[in-house]
Amino acid sequence: MDERARLADLSLPLDRDRFLRQLLRELAGTLEEVVGIDEAEGYIAMVGRHMGRWMDRLYREGLGLPRLDARRVAHVLVDLKARIEGGFAIESLDEGRIVLVNDRCPFGEMVRDRPSLCMMTSNVFGTLASANLGYAKVALEETIARGDDRCRVVVHLRDDEAAARADGREYFGEAP
Repeated sequence: MDERARLADLSLPLDRDRFLRQLLRELAGTLEEVVGIDEAEGYIAMVGRHMGRWMDRLYREGLGLPRLDARRVAHVLVDLKARIEGGFAIESLDEGRIVLVNDRCPFGEMVRDRPSLCMMTSNVFGTLASANLGYAKVALEETIARGDDRCRVVVHLRDDEAAARADGREYFGEAP
């Protein structure tokens, strides 16, 4: 058996998806070590904002709508995470907030001990919600990255007392 065939027969946990998730884990870890967690979150937040704008455009064009209402935003957030192998579901939805829970991170086990990667979720959710509804504050109440069994994400849709009490990031879009 030649060397190429022998290597091809190896059972290794290595494919493009695993490679890219490992790459992101290492990038996030390096950022956290070199510049600190707050700065790392800032860099990842910038990428998340760009991703959120891109995804918002994809969904609006796909649905043929100029804006999404709160109910549709909630369902889009679940759908986009499902498409990238996340396990998000709507826990509750009302005029003031969307509460999502997640039992499976798109980053898989690679997210453990890399809380800066959660800024991707916060910024995608916040950017998409605020672009359509004018305002969002995203509170990451529980995260797999920090060692919780699941993620619990609250997206506040109004700049009110409940949002003011929440520990999270604010996002502003054009008023609908």
